[in-house]
Amino acid sequence: MITSFYTLPLQTKKFVDNDEIDQCGIKKSISNFIHLITTSHFGECAFDETFGCSIWNVDFDNLTNNNKLRDIITDSLFESITLQERRLKNVSVDVIIEQEEFKGEKNLNRVKKRVNIRIKGTIRQTNEPFISTERFYIAPLSY
Repeated sequence: MITSFYTLPLQTKKFVDNDEIDQCGIKKSISNFIHLITTSHFGECAFDETFGCSIWNVDFDNLTNNNKLRDIITDSLFESITLQERRLKNVSVDVIIEQEEFKGEKNLNRVKKRVNIRIKGTIRQTNEPFISTERFYIAPLSY
């Protein structure tokens, strides 16, 4: 049973220098991989065009209502995580979209949409519960 995984971001210089690579446990590794999925758009990964999610497709969409955006993101993440992250079973994805106002210079305010993502599941290897939370701002994407 594998108990140690590489951390992200990978420090490739350590590979070249034959140094010890930073490692983490399975929960952190799964969280890191889910973060990679949520921050990648479809087609970005040259060897697997199904890797990623649709957050990038709705990033500048200010016209679609929040319920429709939530459904698009939820469905896309659920599909991608169940396809790509095979260390999890019984996956569920909850997405909440809220508007947040930022005060800028000279009393100029900006409104951005904050996407709160909660992924729940069970780790296949240990049968332990798993929960991961991500928060992003879209239009444009930032985290």
